[in-house]
Amino acid sequence: MHALTDFFTTDYGLLSALVIAITLGMGAFYTRYFIKHVQMDEAAERARQAAQKA
Repeated sequence: MHALTDFFTTDYGLLSALVIAITLGMGAFYTRYFIKHVQMDEAAERARQAAQKA
């Protein structure tokens, strides 16, 4: 319990929490970004292939 108190009340604990939050936020952002762009590339490729068949 003392470790949790130190984590949220000391300067180094708060900075650690900030770094953890930023890292998780970046992970979520990049995951969404990559999935979105992979789906866009797949749709563009399907459209390109459909145009070649026509």
